[in-house]
Amino acid sequence: MTNNSIMIAIILALIAGGVGYVIGSMLRKKSSEALLANAEDLAAKMIEDAKRQTEVMAMEAAIQAKDAVYQAKEELEKQFEQETRDKKRDLQALEKRLQQKEENLDKKTNLFDQRDTEFLKREQSLAAREQVLSTKEQAQVQKEEQIDQLVTEQRARLEQISGMTSAEAKKVLMDAMEDEAKLDAAKIIKAMEEEARETADKKSKEILALAIQRYAGEYVAERSVSVVTLPSDEMKGRIIGREGRNIRALEAATGIDLIIDDTPEAVILSGFNPVRREVAKLSLQKLIADGRIHPGRIEEVVAKSQEEIDQAMKEAGDQAAFDLGVHGIHPEILKLIGRLKYRTSYSQNVYQHSLEVAFLCGIMAAELGINVKQAKRAGLLHDLGKAVDHEIEGSHAVIGADIAKKYGESPKIVHAIMAHHEDEKPASVLAVLVQAADALSGARPGARREMMETYVKRLDDLERIATSFDGVVNSFAIQAGREIRVMVSSDLVSDDRALLLAKDIAKKIENEMTYPGQIKVNVIRETRATEYAR
Repeated sequence: MTNNSIMIAIILALIAGGVGYVIGSMLRKKSSEALLANAEDLAAKMIEDAKRQTEVMAMEAAIQAKDAVYQAKEELEKQFEQETRDKKRDLQALEKRLQQKEENLDKKTNLFDQRDTEFLKREQSLAAREQVLSTKEQAQVQKEEQIDQLVTEQRARLEQISGMTSAEAKKVLMDAMEDEAKLDAAKIIKAMEEEARETADKKSKEILALAIQRYAGEYVAERSVSVVTLPSDEMKGRIIGREGRNIRALEAATGIDLIIDDTPEAVILSGFNPVRREVAKLSLQKLIADGRIHPGRIEEVVAKSQEEIDQAMKEAGDQAAFDLGVHGIHPEILKLIGRLKYRTSYSQNVYQHSLEVAFLCGIMAAELGINVKQAKRAGLLHDLGKAVDHEIEGSHAVIGADIAKKYGESPKIVHAIMAHHEDEKPASVLAVLVQAADALSGARPGARREMMETYVKRLDDLERIATSFDGVVNSFAIQAGREIRVMVSSDLVSDDRALLLAKDIAKKIENEMTYPGQIKVNVIRETRATEYAR
């Protein structure tokens, strides 16, 4: 029992005694003397009980304090013994490590002693070798002096015999070696050039063939007329109108001729401007569907159709850029690209042609390892000038390059547009790619539609121009007029003259003929030696 418990018991006892005393006093005053005596006896007994309890609690507290002291002593002894054992174990481990280190140091000392002995032996051996080498060097110097003396004597004898000094003989030898080296270098260069030419030609053909195989474009031949289907022949009269005022209003608003003949349930729209023809076709279809056909309504419908066609052209330009994955093109350029949808060249749709050239450029650029997006961009914009070439004078390549430059295209793209028809000499791989892709797209069978008479006339003109030059024996137009082979007389035309003749024929073809793409001129000169063995 703790000191606090003892104090509480004492206090309780005192309180109880006080309470008893008070009660006794009160009882003495209020009760008889007998009751007062009983109260005093009861208080005395309570005080005795409190004293006995207090003594018992004090004894218990003392016993508990002795137990706590004994337990603390035992714990301290156990902790001391554990620490003693740990320190002893650490000391033993440290002593063991020190012994191992001493053993290692002894081993290292013995190893160093052995090495010192070996180094001394090696030093003695090296000293002996140095003496031997010194002797040999002295002998070598003497031999070199003798050799130099013999060479000098031999050179003097050779100069006397040949009549030339050593410098002159060296010059003659160097000249001969230089000529021989030049000859060998020329042979190597020629072989390398031939190999490079063959490799480049083979590689370029592979790339072009791959581009053609990987892209399959469809072409629908454009025509200069459009046909609008009518619900009945009665509609023809309504289109013509009273005294022809409706048809005149429609022709005046669209700029397209309307041909109404005996063709059942059909009206023909004739005109060379595909945009106007499309506006007229759309307007006529709307008027037929609406049923209200009069000059005021015609002008209103034509104006609305024009707006729809403009919007369609803008959407076509945006779609082309999206399909090719080229971004950042100026909106005005995209409008012109969409306008190419209604433009044809040799009956080939220029919009589809531009998309095809862009795809072909991308395929070939990927094979050559150059920027694919830049190649597609140049291919898409290469015929940009054809959208406005009927409004601006000049070559469509030059017009397109000026437009591209105006709207912030890079110099590489501008140059590729300018050079794709040799208006500017190609000075980059990108420009050559656009040229090749343009030729592939235009020269594919079925890409462009020509009249049979025009085709035959072009072949005749090619052969006529080639045979008009002196020394030409015969000429043959091949590959659908894409190539002309000219056979010349070896007696009248030399090799150098053959090169000039090819350039003259090509220049005359450019000046006198109109044709799509390009025409290759091959001048063939052959010398044959014939003899008979009898």
